[in-house]
Amino acid sequence: MDKTIIVVADLGHFKAYRITEEPLESPRVLLIESYDSLEGHGKLVDKLSDMAGRFGRGGGKDESAMGSGERHTIGLETEKRLIKLIAKNIDTLISNEKCETWCLAASKKINRPVVESLKPGVKAKLDKNITADLTKIDKSEILNYFFAKERG
Repeated sequence: MDKTIIVVADLGHFKAYRITEEPLESPRVLLIESYDSLEGHGKLVDKLSDMAGRFGRGGGKDESAMGSGERHTIGLETEKRLIKLIAKNIDTLISNEKCETWCLAASKKINRPVVESLKPGVKAKLDKNITADLTKIDKSEILNYFFAKERG
């Protein structure tokens, strides 16, 4: 494990670690990139500027049933955009780091779409892929998820 990159991601968080190991030393885990996506956090209704009930649908003579008026696909569109952003960031990171192998841990909801969106050269270097959200674990624990058996 000369120089390995580990990426952990969900729709709201992205973290990348460089793992280096010198002879006779324990591996070092260095956070090299981290960001939180505001789009990935919170409820969709909180992000839209329209107040629910603003648009009327007409409910009868003296009634007025109200609807939200938002498109129902906006959440899906946001998710697709975030997945593409994650894949693009991974492509750039792995290319810039010039590492031989890298590892990914992404939440179940986005793991496969992220991997499918990667450039072929980057995808070919993917050594380990875990379907789990590890964005909130401490960096000192990250190696246990990918290399626990190798290290004993």
